[in-house]
Amino acid sequence: MPRRRPETPSRLPEAFTVAEASHLGVGRSALRGDHFETIFHGGRRRRDLDPAGSDDAPNWARRSAEFERLISAYIPLMPPHAFLCGTTAAHLWQIPLPSRVPAAIEVGVFRPRTAPVRPGLRGRQFTASFVLVTDLGGIRVTDPASTWASLGGTLREDELIVAADHVLHIPRHPGGFRPVTESALADRERLERFAERRGRPGAPALRRALEHARTGSASPPETQIRLLIRDAGLPEPVLDHDVYDGRGRFLGCSELAYPDLRVAIEYESDGHLLRHQLERDIDKYQAYAEAGWVTVRLTSEHVYRSPHEAVRRIREACRRADRDSGPSISAV
Repeated sequence: MPRRRPETPSRLPEAFTVAEASHLGVGRSALRGDHFETIFHGGRRRRDLDPAGSDDAPNWARRSAEFERLISAYIPLMPPHAFLCGTTAAHLWQIPLPSRVPAAIEVGVFRPRTAPVRPGLRGRQFTASFVLVTDLGGIRVTDPASTWASLGGTLREDELIVAADHVLHIPRHPGGFRPVTESALADRERLERFAERRGRPGAPALRRALEHARTGSASPPETQIRLLIRDAGLPEPVLDHDVYDGRGRFLGCSELAYPDLRVAIEYESDGHLLRHQLERDIDKYQAYAEAGWVTVRLTSEHVYRSPHEAVRRIREACRRADRDSGPSISAV
């Protein structure tokens, strides 16, 4: 019988175990070549699949890509009864984390099983009712609601609000011109059920966070602005608000607004510096002004480094728009 020809790197999976490679006819000597890297003992990962990194990419983006490379290398080695959880599951569901990229891969098991122990892993044991495991792109991972609840002993209360806002966010098309085809990762009742599990670490913080979570925040900065407004004692703004002129013509959608005062609050990310977006913004805010709206435009500098200035601008805009109305904002 002719000897079986070893598989070429291009025909192997992105990541695999040494045993799987042997089954395909790839010997250990070949696995020691430049085509593969060893991240976890007993496994290999192909090098040729790594995209060329961009030198001008943000540091967090490079760290995120590296973390996902580690996850892909570990998946073939993960025991069939185990699942990704905690901050790792949050990363995969794109739930915002304060550090953006977890420090280690968190792997969970249900009691009484023993959590995996490897360098670069953090093993966790769960009571069966504390988390629900689902499939995400072929990976066993805790579902969004139980992932959020499992962060109760890890994140601060405001960070839990940011995470809950992401899970609860209901995507929609401004102006309602197209039907909504997406849904929230989980509803409030589901978050409540997991947060109220008896013995849940951080349960009080989870419950308080859920009281302040909303479905209309589409990004962490929007949530942060709302929390700054709350902490300043100002009335809570409307989220994801469609603005119309006096003839009912749709002018645009604002992240936060005081419709009665015709004050819009906009967060300007780096994407607003792109030419096509800049032109849209110029037209939008001109239309707002002609309709009698005042717009407060904030950047990350205002929201995260000069929050008092962000609050001052919002307060002043409301005062100017409400000089002759009741004490609801003017007296704050």
